[in-house]
Amino acid sequence: MYWRKSSYSGEDAEHNCVELAQVPNVTAILLRESDQPQTVIATTPAALRALVRAVRAGRFDQLSR
Repeated sequence: MYWRKSSYSGEDAEHNCVELAQVPNVTAILLRESDQPQTVIATTPAALRALVRAVRAGRFDQLSR
């Protein structure tokens, strides 16, 4: 399985980020934090698309206040 890092992340160990992997022959997307790789969350492509749309739309902006 191949884990992909965001293109916005640096290559060194100090640039931690979310990584994604697709499970071969299964409709699942795996997510993990690069500094905690043992913790993995599974989701569907549709749910991940909905999350990305919501983040881009600013629906979670108030959580950082």
